[in-house]
Amino acid sequence: MSSNSRICAFPSSVWGQTATVLAQAKLPICQRWTELRLSNLYQGSKLGKTNEPGGVQTLGKPQIGIGLVGSGFMGRCHANAFRAVSGLFDIPFEPKLRILADATDDLARDGAQALGFERFTADWQELVNDPEVGIVAITAPNVLHAPIALTAIAAGKTVYCEKPLSTTAALALEMTEAAEATGVTTMVGFNFLRNPMIRLAREIITSGEIGEITGVRGRHAENYMASPEAPHSFRTDPTGGGALADIGSHITSMLRYLVGPIAEVQADCRTIFPTRPVAPGSTERAPVKVDDMTHALLRFENGAGGSIEANWAATARTMDLSWEITGTLGALAFSQEAMNELRLWSGMPGRNGFTRVEAGPAHPPYDAFCPAPGHHLGFNDLKVIEVAELLTAHAGVRNPGPDFREAYEVQRCIEAMQESARSGSWVAL
Repeated sequence: MSSNSRICAFPSSVWGQTATVLAQAKLPICQRWTELRLSNLYQGSKLGKTNEPGGVQTLGKPQIGIGLVGSGFMGRCHANAFRAVSGLFDIPFEPKLRILADATDDLARDGAQALGFERFTADWQELVNDPEVGIVAITAPNVLHAPIALTAIAAGKTVYCEKPLSTTAALALEMTEAAEATGVTTMVGFNFLRNPMIRLAREIITSGEIGEITGVRGRHAENYMASPEAPHSFRTDPTGGGALADIGSHITSMLRYLVGPIAEVQADCRTIFPTRPVAPGSTERAPVKVDDMTHALLRFENGAGGSIEANWAATARTMDLSWEITGTLGALAFSQEAMNELRLWSGMPGRNGFTRVEAGPAHPPYDAFCPAPGHHLGFNDLKVIEVAELLTAHAGVRNPGPDFREAYEVQRCIEAMQESARSGSWVAL
């Protein structure tokens, strides 16, 4: 069998339907098949103009220009998702990586070259005001989220911002109200909510399958600050930094998504290492003024009680975003370290114990990535799902969130916990 035959092996019924069309083109077999599929995909689509900011019309779908601020870990994650999304989802726009902004020309140039952007700049305002940009994606340090987002909102751009939304709830509210007043689309990068297993858990809870929710235990623990030699960075900035704001926002958003609004909190915020190096490799040390670890008790509006832990100095833990939710008829448990499974306890007589539910095509949108169970999604796939929903929301279809309003509510919870830790008492939201 030739290499072409091995690569392009299709059922005989498929070849029977398409052989005549394929034979008319003097192209390699694989290329003929690809072009046939593309022509079928775009059959009936119309050419025309678009008034979307940063949009131009191409065959089949309008393009939407992407401007990305920041090319670090999350910037790369965003760029990869924008590149991959159209090959996996039927989206209304084709994203084009127009321009990348970073702190210096060198960082911006290197990032743009590595991530496939057409242009680069060291001035984020140039990016926001670029007429070819319709969506502004923000992965800059937290302190820059508000000024970039507010400028983009004023320019009528869709804003896609990483969490936390801002450094304070007051600024987050200002951003939220500005977006709602202008009607622009917003989304915040709580991408762990995109996991099909998390959506299945919500379906189980809202259907009443495990009864009335009585208890909730959540944790987000990692070890990236477990060493006293881990240096200061924007994460340890007293304005908006700390384990609670950085990763506690993830477990807070997840419990709100699954269980509902939080009514009251009482928290204990602790600093494990009193000083850290001012920079990587530096012998100079400076005091740490944020929490390394926070524990909080929660009271939910629906009457459930619970607790959370946020800990970025958890030795041996790499991604323990986990929770257990107890109901009067059953229970659910999950950990991001085993993100393709959900544990369900149904309490059937003689079958007590958690059942492992594995992610598969029955749990959308897993099926967009693979038709077979057991092959598993990964972290970056969740961001691709998020970007697909962002592009759909940009087209005017219902925004599944979390939008700026929900991110503001998460920020309110974080600040209530910080206030409680200072006062030593319960704080109502």
